[in-house]
Amino acid sequence: MKQILIFVLFAALLCWLMFSPIYKHVLIVRQAVLQQEVDYLLEVGASGTYGYISEEMQEQSRQRLARFGMRPDDISFELAATSGLAASDPNAPLPRGTGISLTMSYPYEDLFEIDRLIGLTPPLPSERMRAFGMKMSEYVP
Repeated sequence: MKQILIFVLFAALLCWLMFSPIYKHVLIVRQAVLQQEVDYLLEVGASGTYGYISEEMQEQSRQRLARFGMRPDDISFELAATSGLAASDPNAPLPRGTGISLTMSYPYEDLFEIDRLIGLTPPLPSERMRAFGMKMSEYVP
């Protein structure tokens, strides 16, 4: 009986060690892709050509992230400007020196469900991973 118990515990530990890094790599890649997309959108949106991050740019970003396996409808954007103006209005680009901040978020989904096996509580379904960035607008009218 003791041998069976040791075998079961060893098999469970072996499975845990084999599959645990897989979901953590998925988490790390998703977080890195979100941060890269935030940096890209801020670089383009705050450039001297635009001075805003439009809905069309956000939609293109969703499509790029969909290529990495993310669901486009679950990606959310939060835009703000240091001046209080809308940072997404193509008709009123933000002038040079105005900060544009962008926060993108995506749900954790069920990446941490396997943690229940060892007694850890996974994040709530409402919790999301976030990536944040801020850049000064370079647009000159």
